[in-house]
Amino acid sequence: MVTDVLIIGSGGAGLSAALRAKELGADVIVATKTLPTNANTCMAQGGFNASSNEDIQTHIDDTLKSSRGLGSSTMIDLMCKSSKASLDWLINLGVPFSLDSNGDLATRFMGGSTNKRTYYAEDYTGLKILQGLYDESLKRDIHFIANRYLLNLIIDEENNEVNGATFLDINSGDVEEVRAKSVIIATGGYSGIYNGFTTNGFGSTGDGIAAVVRAGGVASDLEFIQFHPTALKKSSILISEAARGEGGYLVNSDGVRFVDELLPRDEVSRAIAKELSQNKEVFLDVRHLGSEKLSHLLPQELKLCKIHEHIDMANELIPIKSVAHYTMGGIEVDQKLQVGGLKGCFAVGECSNAHIHGANRLGGNSLLEIISMGLVAGENAVNYESKSEFKENSQLAKDIAFISAVYNNFTNQINFYEKREFLGKILYHNAGVIRNDTGLKGVLAALRQMQREFTFMGISDKSKEFNTNLIDFIEFGNALEVAEMLLVGALHRNESRGAHFREDFPELNDTFQSHSIFWKEDGVLCAQFKDVK
Repeated sequence: MVTDVLIIGSGGAGLSAALRAKELGADVIVATKTLPTNANTCMAQGGFNASSNEDIQTHIDDTLKSSRGLGSSTMIDLMCKSSKASLDWLINLGVPFSLDSNGDLATRFMGGSTNKRTYYAEDYTGLKILQGLYDESLKRDIHFIANRYLLNLIIDEENNEVNGATFLDINSGDVEEVRAKSVIIATGGYSGIYNGFTTNGFGSTGDGIAAVVRAGGVASDLEFIQFHPTALKKSSILISEAARGEGGYLVNSDGVRFVDELLPRDEVSRAIAKELSQNKEVFLDVRHLGSEKLSHLLPQELKLCKIHEHIDMANELIPIKSVAHYTMGGIEVDQKLQVGGLKGCFAVGECSNAHIHGANRLGGNSLLEIISMGLVAGENAVNYESKSEFKENSQLAKDIAFISAVYNNFTNQINFYEKREFLGKILYHNAGVIRNDTGLKGVLAALRQMQREFTFMGISDKSKEFNTNLIDFIEFGNALEVAEMLLVGALHRNESRGAHFREDFPELNDTFQSHSIFWKEDGVLCAQFKDVK
């Protein structure tokens, strides 16, 4: 297959980019690992930040403050100043944002925001946006290829240009390539490496980030993981920040409110961790809001609590814990969203580090980023002038050989599912809300042992068609690559900044007002710090 623009990922960022590229006359293919609407965009329940002319500067200031010195004023300006236009674009697509009693668009507060600027669709905001984008994509006849698992990028080494990617066709088990004049990576974040302790699905393992670094690109700031304060205690299912934005309380097992619920998420998560370390339980209390208001504003949360915790949140306390939710780091990109070290390749959304969120994301900015930056990425990818001709390339043969080796040469002596579960647990407890040197070094040693043992893991299911065991195994390999970068960054950042909190270095250190940068040379991970621009 050949196209003008190949977009890998079909969440809000990928679909926004696809629609913009199609509008500009490009031929577009969207490749997606599962089905087009199966994306973490659906899990963004709380809302979409958009600022009026009077609020733009305050929105910029709030975002910069939340970034703790690692945000780019240029990129934050671009996002905030385009926020109202992005909202209007979604409304024109038919996204059903909620209305207040006067028939106007309703807004709510989100943590860390000075003003009330978060627009929402009950507590289904991300889902409604994604459905609207997908419906419009179908109307525009955008070409989707589903059940395609990204393996690697195709590089024209003569021009250091990306001109396509290889995929495993999950349906057939065959390896195929798609050639393109430009490529947009929109594969989502990597919170799934915290297996069992994340609001994200198992598949959020940083596939796009790992592929970019293997291809010679650069990643940055992977140590910054946002832990959402309110996930259900047993299942890690997200309870939206909207519950606190609408007036919910956080209380401990003594019934005491122990934190300002609308502080930035890193501060609230650390306050919860402190309570838990003192052997107290923590609850979200929304009983005072009443059944009618909860049914109107938080209908999904009511259902989730009943299904997963067997409680009625209108009349009972909700047991919670903090879990990995959003990843601020990702693929290093410039102001055009082009990947560092690779021409013709763009990255957008949670997999991308456009230096908007810095050390900590402001609630409500994730949905704004994927739409506003998705439109930018789509336009820049169309305008990119490729210098490559689609010549024979060895990547397809290499990936066919790799899949064959997994079937025939990897011994399956070690159960990688057990290792995946163990990695999630030790990451959560030692590279989670609170970190220290000893814990981080311990996890890194365990992870590198898993890397050495990787060829002894393998798969037990040898069938070719729709082999989910194979997909899980390749995902685990990507998780090991991404987690190594996370741990190296966290070990060398000897300070506490935003979502990265070191109890052995509890203060902010201006020496580390810089970005951690990761790349590979001859397959070996390299890292350094780079000044903020």
